Amino acid sequence: MTGTDGEESLDALFASLPEDGRRTLDEIGMGLPELRRMAAQDGGMTRVRRVLSEFTAQQESRRPGDDEGPPVRAAVRPWALLLAVAVAGVVLTALFTLVIHETAVLVGVVFGLAVLFTAWRTRESRGGLALRSITVAAYAALVVTVSFNTQQWYLKFRGVEQTVTIAAPLHQWTHGTRETYCRIRLSDGSVHQVLDNRENCADRIGLHDTAVVDPAGHYRPFLGTRSDIGGTAGAIAALGAAAVLSLAPLSAVVLGRREPRTG
Repeated sequence: MTGTDGEESLDALFASLPEDGRRTLDEIGMGLPELRRMAAQDGGMTRVRRVLSEFTAQQESRRPGDDEGPPVRAAVRPWALLLAVAVAGVVLTALFTLVIHETAVLVGVVFGLAVLFTAWRTRESRGGLALRSITVAAYAALVVTVSFNTQQWYLKFRGVEQTVTIAAPLHQWTHGTRETYCRIRLSDGSVHQVLDNRENCADRIGLHDTAVVDPAGHYRPFLGTRSDIGGTAGAIAALGAAAVLSLAPLSAVVLGRREPRTG
């Protein structure tokens, strides 16, 4: 189709594109005037239709990282999926502290690959690239905080104080240095390495002291009273990271659903 009919058909095709699709074509020099010039050539309408087909999907053609010209409405589902995957990674990391303690941070790192992939696949909205980056950073901070503080938090709220006996310490060579790790004997006769307590025990073998013990036996006991257990700074950091992790995707959806200013 050529001539006036071709121009009318082209105009209709161009008008049917989403607003951000038309804006993107204009920005890359493929606006309506250039498309008309292309359509006037032999076989031009075929090439024009091929170009326009890349912009007719409901923003499916937008590629991660292309945050110029935000869509009028941002899909909720992709951002909700990103939040869900990130939360799942944090919860999984916390659960693994039951088995491998602080090393659970490696679980969070591995699961972080799924978070990164989901973030990469998330649809754009106004500020989308920055908000995806903030979400990933908040996830990383939360994983590290959870890995190294979950044991203290659990013992502080669920642990039971018990009189224990200082047992012979454990000596290990670490990076060429001989480290001493305190161990205690509980009332049931079992011996455990303590949480967060090095040294300060080699000369106290056989003496009694107070320790906070996990009734379920998952976490190592803490040598000291419940009030001695730290983790407050970690709790504040975790709450802050959790707030950012929740608000960043929500902000992306809210910002992406605002009408862009014109004029």
